[in-house]
Amino acid sequence: MSVPRAQQGCEETGERHLASAPVDARARHDVDRGSRLVAFALAVSLAAILSACAVGPDFQKPAAPEVSDYTKEPLGRAAASTNPSRPDEQFLRDLDIPGQWWAIYHSQVLNELVEDALAHNADLQAAQAALRLARENSAAQRGAFFPQLTGTATGIGGNTGNALASPLASSATSYTLYTPQVAVAYSPDVFGLVRREVENLDAVAEMQRFQLEATYLTLTSNVVAGAIQEASLRGQIIATRKIIRLSRENLVIFRRQRDLGQIANADVLLQEAALAQVEETLPPLEKQLAQQRNFMTALAGRFPSEEIAQKFNIAGLRLPAELPVSLPSKLIEQRPDIKAAEANLHAASAEIGVATANRLPIFNLTANYGNSSETLATLFSPATAAWEIGGSVTHTLFDGFALYHKQKAALAAFAQADAQYRSTVITAFQNVADVLRALQADARTYRAAVAAESAAWKSLDITRKQLALGQINNLALLNAQSIYLQASLVRVQAQAARYADTAALFQALGGGWWNRSDVGPAAEASGPPSLGEFLVPTLVQDP
Repeated sequence: MSVPRAQQGCEETGERHLASAPVDARARHDVDRGSRLVAFALAVSLAAILSACAVGPDFQKPAAPEVSDYTKEPLGRAAASTNPSRPDEQFLRDLDIPGQWWAIYHSQVLNELVEDALAHNADLQAAQAALRLARENSAAQRGAFFPQLTGTATGIGGNTGNALASPLASSATSYTLYTPQVAVAYSPDVFGLVRREVENLDAVAEMQRFQLEATYLTLTSNVVAGAIQEASLRGQIIATRKIIRLSRENLVIFRRQRDLGQIANADVLLQEAALAQVEETLPPLEKQLAQQRNFMTALAGRFPSEEIAQKFNIAGLRLPAELPVSLPSKLIEQRPDIKAAEANLHAASAEIGVATANRLPIFNLTANYGNSSETLATLFSPATAAWEIGGSVTHTLFDGFALYHKQKAALAAFAQADAQYRSTVITAFQNVADVLRALQADARTYRAAVAAESAAWKSLDITRKQLALGQINNLALLNAQSIYLQASLVRVQAQAARYADTAALFQALGGGWWNRSDVGPAAEASGPPSLGEFLVPTLVQDP
């Protein structure tokens, strides 16, 4: 804050008088200045003592739900293996989840694609930037805990003329005045307004952290599910092409029998129509595979023309023998969406304190110290010094009940966040229960599909042999072909469903982010700026 020229002149005159005054007068002036500084220090100390409390509720972490399981009936085995050389899959309670959970499929190409997606996916990079933004905002708000120190330096020159009184002790009409000055402003956090604001921003940063973890989990789950879907489509295409090959072989038999006069031409035409119908099912599958490849390429942060090199089939994936089932009490600590909802509840709690503190008085302390001189040589001499100390209290007396209703709104927002948290928890438990039931049903479906495909193939093989001997007509063959094709597609889809639902289980249980070594450091907020960055801010910075 600049000092008015008239005041500067008076203070300069006073200082000069003191310079020529007796020693005891200067001593009394020094004592008076010291007493003011002591009073300012005491005021700051008192403010710090008063800042020991903060209005508003202190956040209490929600308790874990009082449930002991995800399903009404105890879980049995996850599945009975159809391979005698492999053990049955089984659920294991409280089995921890690895940070890189997708490695359980024992597929190197899948591992490579997941790492590629983590390095280049734009959605994940956006979530990382959002976390850095939230943490920097929190760090910036902490600056309100400290006094604000500003420095100014002015130089003015002028001429008052003979009609006006000179502002200088020498009464000279022409003058040059240099005034460097330092101002200190401090608003003690008496009622905890700043602390609640920082608490709110910390909670927002924590919410962004777990939203980042949710994005990470969604991305890895989508990559794994996409790879399984690609493998399923390849399996269905292989099954369809096998039926097309068999149908063509059968058509050759029919044409030979027609040429020998054993069957009518109508039977040949019927087989040709059946072959065309099977061939008609192939292009849609190939279209789905091409679109799936585009989807996987986009997850890896690439354009469709830069298609990923990795390709997937069911034979290249393996199911784990042990499937984890976290304890219900641990699920609320493992699910990123639950942790994000908890952080959102914490932020809403802090907002109540902010709204409450805004209805209370605000204290401000200020201090200014500077020098004013006609010449640079005497600028910092004691006789040119000027200073002031002040304090103020501001309180809203009437605002049309605006602050009152904002406090009520904060309470309603907290109730909303609490309900959203409870809904998120219930949905998370439902997700786990749904996946557990799906895995048990998948196992039964796959066993039945394998048996149906085996029976259908045996039936088709016998029918083709009987056809070659002329023992049956073409309708029986067409029926056997249709049954086998459908059984083959169902078996491929059932097998893929087991792999997909296994991935869904790891996703529903939180994805093991707490066991990853890369959690946190890459997304931490930057530290304090260097002296050069502080004094000379970079106007344009390359992120």
